[in-house]
Amino acid sequence: MGERTSYAPGTFSWAELATSDAAAAKAFYAGLFGWEYRDEPIGDGQVYSMALRDGGQVAAMFASDQPPHWNCYVTVASVDETAAKAGEGGGSVVAEPFDVMDVGRMAVLADPQGAALCIWEARASIGATLVNQPGAMTWNDLLTADAAASAEFYGGLFGWTTEEIPESGGYRVIRNGGRANGGMFPFSQGPPAWVPYFGHEDVDRAVEEVASLGGRVLNGPMRMPQGSIAAVADPQGAVFSIWTGTYED
Repeated sequence: MGERTSYAPGTFSWAELATSDAAAAKAFYAGLFGWEYRDEPIGDGQVYSMALRDGGQVAAMFASDQPPHWNCYVTVASVDETAAKAGEGGGSVVAEPFDVMDVGRMAVLADPQGAALCIWEARASIGATLVNQPGAMTWNDLLTADAAASAEFYGGLFGWTTEEIPESGGYRVIRNGGRANGGMFPFSQGPPAWVPYFGHEDVDRAVEEVASLGGRVLNGPMRMPQGSIAAVADPQGAVFSIWTGTYED
């Protein structure tokens, strides 16, 4: 079981859903992943809903007037220093560093191709306390028109290295301190974006459940040596992926 009490800088550590209908999203993900929720007021009548699975904190969601989407977070030692470094490397700062009460400090960046990514400096909260199992975050992929340029940018920002997998259409595995930490896929059929993966016991059953719960299957299931994956959208249109297989812990 992938229990976590801390994350090394440069590691994906959290995923949160910004959605147009929080109640409907809760029902969808509860049906698909068995999530339960702990609602936490964050002021101005807003609620941040922590998603829980097997006693662990796995993700979150909140109501937003933005187009529905998943935000992916990377832990860093200093949000302020990383945000400044992103600008120097050709990226931009979408949301300047700010404190999230006493739980941490964050900023939102955009890489040179335009993909948004959140960075997190942990204080009271590390992010996900459970990963790499069914119902929890297992991976993060960047869809980008220029994987080589993205690899250079994030290498300078986080110290990541990438390894291109032969006969994979240019897919690169990201490594952080030698550990697999996500991937980059050449993709030009939509805007650049980071997409989280969540584990599921049976991806074939999962795609049926997605449809019955009001979501859409965008691609898959696709079979790989590491297991099977499918790209899907929830009923509000937020895109994520499902993975059944062997997860690194």
